[in-house]
Order: sequence, then C-alpha cells, then structure tokens
Amino acid sequence: MEHEIYISREKSGLGHNNAAALIKKSIIKALDAEGVDTPCIVSVMLTDNAGIHEINREFRGVDRPTDVLSFPLNELTAGEFCADECETDPETGAVMLGDMMISLEKCAEQGEELGHGFEREISYLTVHSVLHLLGYDHIDEGEMKAQMRAREKEIMEDNK
Repeated sequence: MEHEIYISREKSGLGHNNAAALIKKSIIKALDAEGVDTPCIVSVMLTDNAGIHEINREFRGVDRPTDVLSFPLNELTAGEFCADECETDPETGAVMLGDMMISLEKCAEQGEELGHGFEREISYLTVHSVLHLLGYDHIDEGEMKAQMRAREKEIMEDNK
C-alpha cells in the first residue's frame, strides 16, 4: 500500500530542507497507528507565518498566524476510519483525506520555545493534522480533546 503525499512550498527560501521527509514519515506513522490500510492522498503546503496568517484569517476568521491548519475532505468519526465513507480519487481509488498547511517559521519558533527542536515539532504538528483529517478534534477542553491528545502522545512515542 502506497500513500500519495504531496508536499509543496508556498515560497522559496523557507529553509528546513528536511521538513518534507519528516512530514512524510509522520503522516505514514499516524495513518498506520490509526489502522488506515487503504491508500490515501494527503496534500501539504509549507509556508511562513504571513502565509498561514492570511489563510487563518480567511477560513477561520482568526487574525493571527498559527502553526498548522487542517482541511479534511470527509466527515469521519475519530478512531473509526472507514474508507467507504470517504471521497476517492476516480482514477486511482485512493481515499482523498484532505489538505494541511504548516508554517515552518512558527514550527521553528515553537520547537525552540518548547525546548525540543524543529524536528520533533514538525513531526508533532503533522501527526496532529493527520488526526484532524481522520475526524479528531479539540474544540473544547472535554473528552474529544483528551482523546486527541492521548492519540498524539501514543503516536509520537512510537515515532521516535
């Protein structure tokens, strides 16, 4: 089974040339951990704080940069992936999970702030976003957030 992972850079000169490999590894790890055994398509746009700020304002009405944005194509139930409930590519039959956007600038800032560095932060943000594409959410401080944080922690422990 081969997932199709498309990674593009909104702007040149963003640095962090190892980001694409780390993102691909983390996407595959998260999908495997969630038992996704169907080929999937995920698109990732790498940007900076200005680029993600614009999209955050446009799509969420939040006028500031963020670290990662997720745009799921399907309405899935967290922890219960079902390929039959998903949009598929008519040519390949692969499940189209959705898109994510990551600010490499914010990722580097947070990795430094939190003391674990860029590589761990980009891996975490990618896992976080994949879980959103698979139906997890953290809108409130309740059960959904606890479930998502627990899955992130488990996947990141396995991601070492």
